[in-house]
Amino acid sequence: VQLQASGGGLVQAGGSLRLSCAASGRTFSSYAVGWFRQAPGKEREFVARISWSGSMTYYADSVKGRFTISRDNAKKMVYLQMNSLKPEDTAVYYCAAALSSWANPDYWGQGTQVTVSS
Repeated sequence: VQLQASGGGLVQAGGSLRLSCAASGRTFSSYAVGWFRQAPGKEREFVARISWSGSMTYYADSVKGRFTISRDNAKKMVYLQMNSLKPEDTAVYYCAAALSSWANPDYWGQGTQVTVSS
């Protein structure tokens, strides 16, 4: 499985962005997919994840109610809709895929920069 994240950019506080994670590989639909982010000088942190079927989603407390993760297995795409963005959401966002454990995801995509201005 190969992953490619896109959709980042510069947005004002309160605005919205939608990130996309495009996957290749026949077994993509077997993987749970998650979004992580890393701000300058900080550790990479979990943002959201979605089960292989899309029936279960999980969010970090810091984004709950503002971000929505979804997936389209037919298109091999995972999305992160980000609303009510805050300057503290500024980071490089990565998508990752895991078959069984999020302690060490199996695949990572390259990051996409999200910058929220105040």
